[in-house]
This record gives sequence, structure tokens and C-alpha cells, in this order.
Amino acid sequence: MASWKIDGKWLEYEAGAADAGLPLEVILKERLSVSGRMLQRLTRKKGLFLNRKQPFLKKKIQPGDRIRLLIADAPETTLTPVEMDISVLYEDDTVLVVNKPSGLAVHPVKEGQHHTLAHGIAYYWKQRGKPRAVRPVHRLDKDTSGAVLIACNSFVHQLLDKQLREHSIRRTYLAVISGHPGAEGETNTISEPIARDPHHPTRRRVHESGHEAVTRYRVMECFPALPGILDEGASLVEVELETGRTHQIRVHFSHLGFPLVGDTLYGGVRAEGMQRQALHAARLEFGHPVTGERHECTAPVPEDMERLLERLRQT
Repeated sequence: MASWKIDGKWLEYEAGAADAGLPLEVILKERLSVSGRMLQRLTRKKGLFLNRKQPFLKKKIQPGDRIRLLIADAPETTLTPVEMDISVLYEDDTVLVVNKPSGLAVHPVKEGQHHTLAHGIAYYWKQRGKPRAVRPVHRLDKDTSGAVLIACNSFVHQLLDKQLREHSIRRTYLAVISGHPGAEGETNTISEPIARDPHHPTRRRVHESGHEAVTRYRVMECFPALPGILDEGASLVEVELETGRTHQIRVHFSHLGFPLVGDTLYGGVRAEGMQRQALHAARLEFGHPVTGERHECTAPVPEDMERLLERLRQT
């Protein structure tokens, strides 16, 4: 049986019986998901070895052959490391999962942004003697808290990105919404296309011209009204995404008439210290890119949402 591991900057693959007679190039592309661009780079930089020798790509592989390829990236040069507290949920040589606080962008999206989660991770890795590019596999809105998956190099990033596209990365959110979309325990699916709002630079809307967007949810708790604030009551919902459109959860619940508490961009109201949308990426499940083992990371609910839920439970 074939096996592979990551040893520092290198990936090592030992061919199995099913690989017998296949060209090295096929093994690299089909077994290890090496892209054509990466293969060119490996060849050019002498980052590919077969049984400790530089090989021809047409070389036929035999069981027990050892393939070694360089997967390390150059250190990040565009981000200035910034010291900040990084809450690590899981870490090894291939992936990092962190609990992002609200109010912090995942990655700079415009010139002049110097305080993002990526800057903090760059500092975290530099302090540990492992400077590398920061490669988020997915993103959260600036004011959404919770678990974010980071790849430690471009090779691992492409493997995890494939999982994301194939919906094998499972993302579960908790949201507090205005009103009651159903009874406690009830489940439902929102399937409405999302497009840009032509009247606002960042807002999205449900519109037939948009991209497919599917959101599944379960009602966890229903709360009575907070007079003068949440006159129609509120609900805690658990949400899973099948697609990852910008502002998807916020847009879908607002479209149904149940905007997230604190989400003033989409019609939500401020309540009990929530100065942002009450949305938290609570759980992240993924297949480890090397071992294939399923990992589940849970991000604790932040203090502002806990305070809001405590207040609602007291009504």
C-alpha cells in the first residue's frame, strides 16, 4: 500500500502495488494532486527526486520507489509580522486552525491594512522559527468570530481548497436572529441565489441573477420578546453552509425577515452590547491533507454573544 508523509519542507511518497508501471508524472498529478505549474517549478528548482536521484517524468514507477518533492514556499514578504494573541485550536506541520476574534479581518484586501489575522499569524510563525506565507483556505467576515483554517504551504492549500470545493470541509455556525423561523428543533434549507447589491458597495442581496447559495439551519432555542428591542423575540440557530457566498448567512436570514441581531447592514437591531452581527463559526471539520483523518475543531462562543444569550434566556 502506498504511503506518504510530510517531513519539514519535503513530502515523501512510497509507491504501492497499485502504482506499478505508472509514469512518475501520473503519480504526481493523480496521486499527489501536483498541478502542472507546481511540477514545472519543482523541475526547475531541483525539488523532485526519485530514490534520491533527479528523475525523468516518464520514468515507470515500481512498488517501494520513494518520491520526494519540495513543498515549502518562500517566506511571506508582503506581510509585516504584527504581535497579537493568536488562539490556536489545532496545529501541526501542515495546517493551523485559529479562533478569530470579531473586528479583525482575515487577510488584507486593500493597501494600507497592517493589522489582520494574517499579520498576527505571520508573527506567530516567525517567533517559532517557521516563517512562511499565510494561506487561508476560507475566510470570515471581519465582524464574524470563530474557526479559520490556514494551510502551511501552497501544496497543502490546493489539497484543502479541493476539499472546500467538494463540500467535504464542514463549517457550522451559531447565529442569533430576530424572530422565530420555526419551533425548537425544526430544520430547514434556504436556497436562494445571491448577487451584489447595485446600490451599495459591499452589500449583497437575493436576486435571480446571482450565484447559487444554499444554507441549512436548525432552530436551537427560541426566546420571547425583549420589549422595545426585539419585539418579535429571537432565536439561536445552528447553520451549515453548502456554498460560501459573501455574507451568505446574513443575506439569507435577512431575506426571510429574520436578520441577525446586531447586523445593521441587513436590517438587524443592536441589543445587549452586540456591536456586530451575532454570528460565530463554532465548528470546523476537515480531512487532514496527509493522513486523511477527520479533524473537528470547536471555537468557544465569544463573550459578547454569551452575554446576549444570557440576557435572552432571562426573559
